[in-house]
Amino acid sequence: MSIQHKIWLLAAVVLVIMASIWAALTYYNQQTQDQYNNILQRYIQMNDASIASKELVAALNNYLVTPAQEQRALLQEAIDHIRQSKYEMYRLRNTDNDAELSSVVHLMDSLVETTDRTLLLRSENDPEATSTTFAEATRLSLYISEMTLTLIDKELNTYNPFYRGIIERTEALKQLGVWLLLLITFLLAVFTYWFSHSITRPLLSLSRAAKEISRGRFDLRIEVNSNDEISFLAKMFERMRVNINNLIMEIQEKAQLEKELQQSRLLLQESQLRSLQSQINPHFLFNTLDTISKKAYLEGSEETSDLLVNVAELLRYNLKRLNRSVTLYDEVRVLHQYIEIQTARFAERLQFQADIDERCLYIQLPGLTLQPLIENAVIHAVEPREEGGIIRFIVKDEAEHVRVVIEDDGPGIPEAKIRSIVAGVDTGSGGHSTGIGFSNVVQRLKLFYQGADVIHIKSAQGAGTTIILTLPKRGNEEHVQSSDCG
Repeated sequence: MSIQHKIWLLAAVVLVIMASIWAALTYYNQQTQDQYNNILQRYIQMNDASIASKELVAALNNYLVTPAQEQRALLQEAIDHIRQSKYEMYRLRNTDNDAELSSVVHLMDSLVETTDRTLLLRSENDPEATSTTFAEATRLSLYISEMTLTLIDKELNTYNPFYRGIIERTEALKQLGVWLLLLITFLLAVFTYWFSHSITRPLLSLSRAAKEISRGRFDLRIEVNSNDEISFLAKMFERMRVNINNLIMEIQEKAQLEKELQQSRLLLQESQLRSLQSQINPHFLFNTLDTISKKAYLEGSEETSDLLVNVAELLRYNLKRLNRSVTLYDEVRVLHQYIEIQTARFAERLQFQADIDERCLYIQLPGLTLQPLIENAVIHAVEPREEGGIIRFIVKDEAEHVRVVIEDDGPGIPEAKIRSIVAGVDTGSGGHSTGIGFSNVVQRLKLFYQGADVIHIKSAQGAGTTIILTLPKRGNEEHVQSSDCG
């Protein structure tokens, strides 16, 4: 509802209230007036009977004195008048005046009969009898007047409570008018407050929101419970806030990405330096290892030759693949080479169990991801224990992800240590590792997958450790064969 409509509503409410009061007062006055007119009409009709009887006696006297045709017509009109008045008297009958009103009606009938008898005697030229009947008619007229007065007096006594009731209702109406005035004033005050509050409340909410935005708080939603022009203004204000907030978030995300990119560069440089520090002339070392491998092969030590080849391939992979993405196939291949080296070292103490879905080996991930995780399991789950340990490696295809699971039955990782690894403050797995720490792998995975949480660590003291990599397929389609990996 717009503000203009609210104003019209206020005017309509006031008009309806005033019209209702006027209609109620008019109805009450009309009811009172109708009752008063009804009582007054009764008095008039009763008095009309007395007047009709007197008119009849006067018309009869005039006709007896002057028996002209004109006087005869007036006498007939007086007779008709008293008969009509008699019929009207019947309508006034009730339980209170039944006896008196019946007497008046009988007297009126007697007066008409006496008048007819007087006219008959007048036509027979009997002056004495005519005078006697005229005197009787006069007496009947007096009786009718007296009975009429009695009826009127009784009516006054009957309707006296009504008159008093009218006076009392008039006083009550005055008091009611005062209370109505107070009630209307109160209702109008309440409605006016609601009306003004419906306009000022959204404005106050909008002003508070504007104050918060001026303080830099763009995360507070602007809500205005209204359906007028102020609501439209609030919606536009909210849209502006959302746009500004989104712009700020984009700037913050870009700054965060730049920071993470810088951290990635520093991590890569640090990793490369650590790897290079552990090597003295890598190409010379590769050539030396190849020479020793061929010499061992010529001397018949094929197992030693294979071990040297695996070491050379592992070192070459570590140096060349650290700063680029590789396929899961490459990671699994170098993992097998690393396990062969460790098997030669620990013999039966190391039990490696692999369950690999080869359809998923073309997924992309950062280079040198799996080896540090397996190496961490070897260092903590196999090396410290005389009986050795078991390491399970699983690659499983899922609907939209490839799940890689690394399990061991070692002593487990404390919860505080897990939090430090995920936070990126862990420095590595030990002084005799590849130099690529557990946290380093976690950080590079986050950078590679743009902050997605793809690694999960489950561990309990004395219950082993499970590392789960959930690698998304989306974004790797160009690296996946048409018939591979679902």
